[in-house]
Amino acid sequence: VQLQACGGGLVQAGGSLRLSCTASGRTFGAYVMGWFRQAPGKEREFVAAINWSGSYRRYTNSVKGRFTISTDNAKNTVDLQMNSLKPEDTAVYYCFSGGNIVAETIRPQYWGQGTLVTVSS
Repeated sequence: VQLQACGGGLVQAGGSLRLSCTASGRTFGAYVMGWFRQAPGKEREFVAAINWSGSYRRYTNSVKGRFTISTDNAKNTVDLQMNSLKPEDTAVYYCFSGGNIVAETIRPQYWGQGTLVTVSS
């Protein structure tokens, strides 16, 4: 699976951005997809995930109510709509696929390149 992410940028606090990740290669429908992020000096952390049918979504607590993950199987894409952004959301965001969405810790099989999100105060 190859993952191509886009949509990062600079936004003021309270603003919105939409990240998109397109998958190619192996059968898209067999995988969980989602996003991790890594802030400067911090470990990579889970942000959100969705199963291929879109029937199950999972978010880290800090983004619940602000971020929405969605998938379009026809286009092999997964999007992350980020609203009410905060400076602490600043990070490189990485698209992933694979792993068990209901596991305590999601362990991705594939990673996309990161896309930088910067939220200014």
